[in-house]
Amino acid sequence: MVPYFLWIIVFVVAPLLLVLYYSFFDVEGHFTFTNYQKFFTPVYLKMTFSSFWYAFLITLIALIIAYPVAYLLTKTKHKQLWLLLIIVPSWVNLLLKAYAFIGIFGQYGLANGLLGLVGIAPKQILFTDFSFVFVAVYIFIPFMILPIFNALNELNDTYIDAAKDLGASKWTTFRRVIFPLTIGGVKSGCQIVFIPALSLFMLTRLIAGSRVITLGTAIEQHFLVTQDWGMGSTIAVFLIIAMFIIMAFTADRKRGA
Repeated sequence: MVPYFLWIIVFVVAPLLLVLYYSFFDVEGHFTFTNYQKFFTPVYLKMTFSSFWYAFLITLIALIIAYPVAYLLTKTKHKQLWLLLIIVPSWVNLLLKAYAFIGIFGQYGLANGLLGLVGIAPKQILFTDFSFVFVAVYIFIPFMILPIFNALNELNDTYIDAAKDLGASKWTTFRRVIFPLTIGGVKSGCQIVFIPALSLFMLTRLIAGSRVITLGTAIEQHFLVTQDWGMGSTIAVFLIIAMFIIMAFTADRKRGA
């Protein structure tokens, strides 16, 4: 266990303590609580609400698409192959995928080309909320599909057969049997998607053109542009706290017999 504890201390605990330490200093290096007071101003509270809203929207859309896809995958003949084909794009570098969508959603890109074929004039698709959410969902959806697929794949079919024998409709079977028994996979998927979506910053610049301002964007600005490490660390502290709260709410709790 010694290597494990050393790894956790050096690469998890120490960075968190370092972020907490820097959050108590201003841009001139003076000890202060001003950063925490500033976080509760309307500007940062609005930014926090925006981050949670977009993360929630991305997670919800990903879940709505991923659950039916995962369910259909479990019913296909070569389900492991199809699952691999869905996961493979996640291996591609995030920056490369972002630049690919810049070309697709650009003024002369594929999306506007398809609109032109049906007689619709070119639209401003890139640098919009739609393009940001679309690309974010595309990037995160494999991570939502995988845990749901595993939960559905491990589901005992005898429960479904028993529900049918008792006269339950397909909707009732899904609502009362399938979904409750696979809620662990749904929680895991939501956790895996929501937490990184909460701190996105690269897509907000490349795809949304800074129209979408999130906590991740603010942290990047303070560390790399304004050099205000204290405020950047303060935002990161609240972001870390939010992530721990989300993990606690989405944790899979085993009920006792």
